[in-house]
Amino acid sequence: MTHPNETPSYVDPDDLDNNPSANAALHELVAARMHRRHVLRGGARALAAAAIGPLALSACGGSDNSGFPIAAAAPAPAPAPAPAPAPAQAPAPAAGPTLGFNAVSKSLADTIVVPAGYTATVIYATGDSIDPAVSDYKNDGTDADFARRSGDQHDGMHFFGLTADGKPSVSATERALMCINHEAINGTVAFMHPSGQTNASSGARPEAEALKEVEAHGASVVELARSNGKLAIVKSTTFNRRITPRTPMVFGGPAKGSALLKTLYSPDGTATRGMIGNCASGYTPWGTYLTCEENFAGFFTRSATDDAARSAKELTAFKRIGLKQNVTGGQRWSTVVPADASNTEYQRWNASKSGTSTDGTDDFRNTHNTFGWVVEIDPYDPTSTPVKHTALGRFAHEGAWPSNPVVGKPLAFYMGDDSRSEYVYKYVSKATWSAADANPSDRLATGAKYLDDGTLYAAKFNADGTGTWLPLDLNNSAISGNAAYAFADLADVLVNARLAADAAGATKCDRPEWTAVNPLNGEIYITMTENPDRGNVGTLSSNNVPNPDVEPAFPRYWLDNKGITAQNAAAQANKGDVNGQVMRIRETGNDASATTFNWDIYLFGSQAKADAGLDDANYQQNVNLSGLSDFNDLSKPDGCWFSRASGILWIETDDNAYYDVTNCMLLAAVPGTYGDGGKVDVVNQPNGKPGTAGTAPVTVTTYAGKKMNDTIFKRFLTAPKGSEVTGLAESPDGKALFINIQHPGENTAAADIADASKYESHWPGNGAGIAAAYGPGGATARPRSATVMITKDDGGVIGL
Repeated sequence: MTHPNETPSYVDPDDLDNNPSANAALHELVAARMHRRHVLRGGARALAAAAIGPLALSACGGSDNSGFPIAAAAPAPAPAPAPAPAPAQAPAPAAGPTLGFNAVSKSLADTIVVPAGYTATVIYATGDSIDPAVSDYKNDGTDADFARRSGDQHDGMHFFGLTADGKPSVSATERALMCINHEAINGTVAFMHPSGQTNASSGARPEAEALKEVEAHGASVVELARSNGKLAIVKSTTFNRRITPRTPMVFGGPAKGSALLKTLYSPDGTATRGMIGNCASGYTPWGTYLTCEENFAGFFTRSATDDAARSAKELTAFKRIGLKQNVTGGQRWSTVVPADASNTEYQRWNASKSGTSTDGTDDFRNTHNTFGWVVEIDPYDPTSTPVKHTALGRFAHEGAWPSNPVVGKPLAFYMGDDSRSEYVYKYVSKATWSAADANPSDRLATGAKYLDDGTLYAAKFNADGTGTWLPLDLNNSAISGNAAYAFADLADVLVNARLAADAAGATKCDRPEWTAVNPLNGEIYITMTENPDRGNVGTLSSNNVPNPDVEPAFPRYWLDNKGITAQNAAAQANKGDVNGQVMRIRETGNDASATTFNWDIYLFGSQAKADAGLDDANYQQNVNLSGLSDFNDLSKPDGCWFSRASGILWIETDDNAYYDVTNCMLLAAVPGTYGDGGKVDVVNQPNGKPGTAGTAPVTVTTYAGKKMNDTIFKRFLTAPKGSEVTGLAESPDGKALFINIQHPGENTAAADIADASKYESHWPGNGAGIAAAYGPGGATARPRSATVMITKDDGGVIGL
């Protein structure tokens, strides 16, 4: 979820376009199997009718004694028909939750803003101790022991209920475990050291500093319990745990033991050390946490001459993930000279071929292949070993969100690859869901049952509003017969899932990020954050020439004049898919294992009005297609998540295109249903096509959700300076909503670390917008990422 700020020092190579494939644009594709079917539309209406009123906790069909949701058994469906073309007329609108708060205004202040009648409370911030033996955080750069402190840059998270005697429960509200990702330290690492990083750009990094930085990544498992009427972190508990890039892990699935995973640390390719870049997340119906490794390539070193020592296949794979030779990694951990010469802790961040073996067991030439996976953690067992499930593929993972479980049917997990021109994926288990597995005696063994044997697919969005899930295995002749990269086996396909999706012909997307599944009807929502390369047909972006053109699933290209901000010393013109969108998928037959689907665009991100001097009439007709106003306009939707208690679809932003107008935000939406809008013709003006300037406008027909208004889509929260809003979880009764404020103050120059007056943010130490100032420092505090609990002053359900 790390965004590519325009400031050169903050550009993350993992976010850039590394997709050189020549996959066809949608408008060049022939629509597959066009005969019309009405089953889907009728089913959608029936499900929508059941949606009236807030969702019950049993929305997926009740629960067993454990409280984990179990769907009612469904009759076996007929073979999945071809999806119907998108309807020309919208079905009857579905009722949904009533948003019962007044929208907050856009804000550039260094504060959290929530609606009147709500309170925001920080409960867990960077550096907080999770062990009575570890001192409270001083926040002056001298603190160590991050293996028992909160990591930095809180991201995806999930709430796992506990009964009074410490057993799993999805209905418990008095006690719980919160799993929280710690994605990165870019832009905030200077605050972790007294005077910033030592040898940040040259020389050997000090071991003590590097150790602190490494351990600030990963995830936390922390206990919450009711204190003074509100949930708060419990420091004295055996459940508290940090999982870091140093934590031993094992592989599961088809790539376990593959030659591509062999390293000096694990010569048999069955284990690895830790996880990195953990961004969005997911959960499983059997009560485990899924944390997803996103931007991993930028951590590694490759020597200036490494290309000469590698095979043609290796070079193709390196290029596809954006790991070039002659790089030393963002934090330069590989330069550390450890006090213990036998310690390979820092050597493993060097992916160069340095040994003499033929299989990589005497160096870390394959170390990069051990990252980029979905990792399963059992939060209820602090002694358990996390598992990297290779069947779900390796790429820049955002979340891994499950389908609604149905007894007797496979489970699906939906995933985005968060880089420009990358793909949407789903994994479908071979095993069918059993109610008995909701409360297993061994949760990780159950994970192996569902997550180690199945099929990975990539999405192709057809021009007529239908779509196809393309299988990524050697039974697909487009993959087994691929000339650009000869896949040796299924392990090779999964390790190099991007290359497999290229070969299969998946659709290039605009940084697909979070996925969310509507618990009422199973429809899937996918945030597409942005892509300034979209439509820039005459420009170069990484390896992709030409850049992807506008097409039905990504129909807009426009100009945005961004003003001066902390990220830019001058005004700037942004072009392309500047503000992103949210897509919606309806599986054929409402079957998560279907290989076809329908799609529309639920929400088009945009400003409410065009910038001064631009044609607002054209902007309203062809850019602000969702009819957004000052109460709900947004840029770069990143997180999306459904509340089971209220039925609200929450949408978060991670934005650097609208920072001249507002900080990032959280918005509440009434989701509607697939097909509630209709066909829309988008006319892209010539000034939005730099590669074809002076030519006629380009018109693209797409499928839009119904237009928004100020009652069904509202801004709920704005964030402090320099931060993104991410991570979403709630107590089962919906009376406590949790979000993460990530990297406030990230645009502070490292050279200014000694001058607190130059910090971009002082939150949460300044106490702005929260129940009480958090941690030391006050008005001059170093900024910290934090988990925030939001409650309603009258004790009601959040958002209603």
